Parts: sequence; structure tokens; C-alpha cells
Amino acid sequence: MQKLKKREALAGLVAKLKKGGKTVAFANGCFDIMHVGHVRFLEAAKARADVLVLGLNSDASVRKLKGKGRPLVNEKERSEILSAFSCVDHILIFNELTVDKTLEILRPTYHCKGTDYTADTVPEKEIAQKLGVKIAIVGDPKDHSTKDIIKTIVENYEKNRPESCS
Repeated sequence: MQKLKKREALAGLVAKLKKGGKTVAFANGCFDIMHVGHVRFLEAAKARADVLVLGLNSDASVRKLKGKGRPLVNEKERSEILSAFSCVDHILIFNELTVDKTLEILRPTYHCKGTDYTADTVPEKEIAQKLGVKIAIVGDPKDHSTKDIIKTIVENYEKNRPESCS
């Protein structure tokens, strides 16, 4: 099954699922270097609904959000990795910095965000309320991050770098 789909194609599928009595959760993120926090977030988002649609930030939007040098893994490969997760039913790639437009197009049952947010700080709070999309804060405490993993890799590499043969 091909999980990566265009946003507009998913809109019809989401509407059909909801009409059939299914619930649809939507979660999003960069997912640059996968870690346990990502896994727990995705599994908790899937536990909210029958179907999980994952919005993946495009390479361009990751650069805008995270800065120069990111993403470390391109969107095609991040999408392939995420497709391997059984809790992820469908994936779309989006270019915007928020998922306001995606929520408007998809109209899922739930908009899932990580525990670094509260219902009041979710950037898409207003559009979700306008559309009747329920906000769900899911996952474990935010004590895992790609930024910290990168920092650890760099520090360990610098400490343990082999002497060059000159």
C-alpha cells in the first residue's frame, strides 16, 4: 500500500471514512531523525482514532523552521521511514509552516499535537475550533529531541575523533 498521497486526494478519503463512521486523527512534524519521542507521539495519535494521517514538513519548510543544515534526512526518505510504521495509515508532505491549510482541506476528527503544546498554544487552534476539529495533546513528556541527538553526536564525535594520519 502506498501511504504517501497528495493532500487533495486524502481529503476525499477522509470525508469518506468519516461518513462511514470512522474517526481520523491528523498529526504532523518534521521527523528528521527518528527517536522514541516520535514513536510514542505517533502511537498515541493513532490510539485516538481509527485512521492516522501524518503531515510531514517538506524539506523547504524544515529549513525555515529549524535553520540551515536541516533537514538531515530528505523528505522522500523521511516519508519512506514513516511509511514503515504500522500506526501511520497515510502521509502527506506540506510546505507551509503551520497546518492550517491542511486542516481546512482534510477536516479530520482530531488534530494531534505533542506535549510541548497545550490546547491553548496549538498554532492551529483557531482554525481547528472553526472547523470543529478536536485538539488532542498526545505522547510522552517532551524530553527527546532531534536537536539534542545532533548535539550529542557532534560532542561525541569531537571527543572521540580518530587522529588523522598526516
